[in-house]
Amino acid sequence: MPKITIIGAGSTDFTKAFLADILSRPELAETTTVSLMDISQENLDAAAALARKMVRQTGRPTVIEATTDRRSALYGANYVAIVMLLHGNEIFNRACEIARTYGVDQAVGCTTGPNGVFIALRYVPVLAEICKEMEALCPDAIMFNYCNPAAINPWALSKVSTIHVLGMCHSVQGTAQTLARYIGAPYEETGHWVAGLNHQAWFLCFEWKGQDAYPLLWEKTEDPAIYEQDVVRCEMLRHYGYFVTESSYHNGEYVPYFRRSGELIRRYTPTRGSWGGLGYEYTNKERHQRKEAERRLTLREEAFGDAPLEIGPSDEYTIGVIHAIETNTLYRFNATVENTGLITNLPDGYWVEAPCLVDNMGIHPRFVGDLPPQCAALNRNRMNQDELAVKAALEGDRRAAEQAVALDLLTAAVLTLDQIHEMVETTFGELAGYLPQFS
Repeated sequence: MPKITIIGAGSTDFTKAFLADILSRPELAETTTVSLMDISQENLDAAAALARKMVRQTGRPTVIEATTDRRSALYGANYVAIVMLLHGNEIFNRACEIARTYGVDQAVGCTTGPNGVFIALRYVPVLAEICKEMEALCPDAIMFNYCNPAAINPWALSKVSTIHVLGMCHSVQGTAQTLARYIGAPYEETGHWVAGLNHQAWFLCFEWKGQDAYPLLWEKTEDPAIYEQDVVRCEMLRHYGYFVTESSYHNGEYVPYFRRSGELIRRYTPTRGSWGGLGYEYTNKERHQRKEAERRLTLREEAFGDAPLEIGPSDEYTIGVIHAIETNTLYRFNATVENTGLITNLPDGYWVEAPCLVDNMGIHPRFVGDLPPQCAALNRNRMNQDELAVKAALEGDRRAAEQAVALDLLTAAVLTLDQIHEMVETTFGELAGYLPQFS
């Protein structure tokens, strides 16, 4: 009987989807124990009530546990999904807000640049603690880490723990669904082969019914109705030749071309679609707070109300991976893993996003070969930042943290080295209470 533990189960983004995925797979639903863990008793109670309601509605014998004791949740686990928001939303956005006062306007800041580096500095020590607990309580378990930065965090953990860690995200399948919509194809009729870095991976192949769909995609991105909802990624396609994962408002902050000034931000902010105006008319913090409140209300209404729930499989990979291991069913997904010769023009030992196969023998990252050189060049710059952020997080090295920020392309396009030093020191001062390894 597998035990699946969810750390941060009070999250409004993942727990319901994971439960629906389990309950939609009878082989798992009949045998699985799900342990929900969160430090917020209120949020945990809502998540547990929702989970038990879903189990009752489906009539499955899935066992639901709920606890605020992390060690209890980890004891005997086979799989551990980490979906926690550490230190709350205000702290999550603080380095981003400081950077904006210096002229570095990150749209989100969860992956690179000042905010991405400082998120890693906060998360790595806590994730390392969880790994140490797993080594004692469930040493053979797989950790599915959803906490950003999803390349830096697992890379750092691999240096201090024997736990098998995967960096998880939904940007590959989310982008694949977006591309299918752009070309007017049913998603299930399309295929893709994607590799690079998390949030900056490249659609090396995109097909519809076994035929190359890139010519049609090129044609569709000339349509203003599509271009204006994904302007940055359309520009990246025009200039670099490949479509990149993650949204336009995210991608604008990974490179120096789109957010150096208010004029550029205005020009390259999507004006249509669900992300219209994000990064210019309103901030990601404002969007997240609004969406979080809406989802929290909906979750509580679903958990404690009488209305039946809609339960169906989600697009997240994690439960598909677990199902494949438990049933010896071949499954393909993308994850952030160590580059062991998978992508041949990116450095070995660094962490990359690559296709993986999984069966009852485990997870098997697939060989990709060389990325197109222009794509690899952008990825290598990101990897340089990641390497220094890993060093800073593990060693409490302030200079390495500053150097990681200085190598960020957007930051370097806006600030001098002296200004970067001042900005980083200001951020260290404000976040000192959350960075014990630097005290």
